[in-house]
Amino acid sequence: MTSKIINMAEHMKDAQDRMLESMFASAPIADDGFSAQVIRRVRRKMMLRRLSLPVAALIGGVVAFKPFSTLVGIAHQLLLQMPDELVASAVASLPTVQLIVTGGLVLCAAIFSLSMLED
Repeated sequence: MTSKIINMAEHMKDAQDRMLESMFASAPIADDGFSAQVIRRVRRKMMLRRLSLPVAALIGGVVAFKPFSTLVGIAHQLLLQMPDELVASAVASLPTVQLIVTGGLVLCAAIFSLSMLED
């Protein structure tokens, strides 16, 4: 079912409405494939922008892998040379998993409540 107002507007057309309809009802202008080329370039640039960050992150990860593995090896050797009392006190000062999870939940609740306050 269509609205009566729309039907009445379609029946009551003046000269300007008919002129506009005739202008927009004409055949599209032949552009010899220009529009398709523009759309193809825009899509190519969008795809390039979408792929550039993941590719850069992958290349950076590959480049940083060897120095990172060397650093982990050095840290492991230093940890083996440290006295056991120092290692035990350092491990005892680390937070427990329950504390980390509780802190994460509190952080999520705070972010959610702040976003609700903005609205």
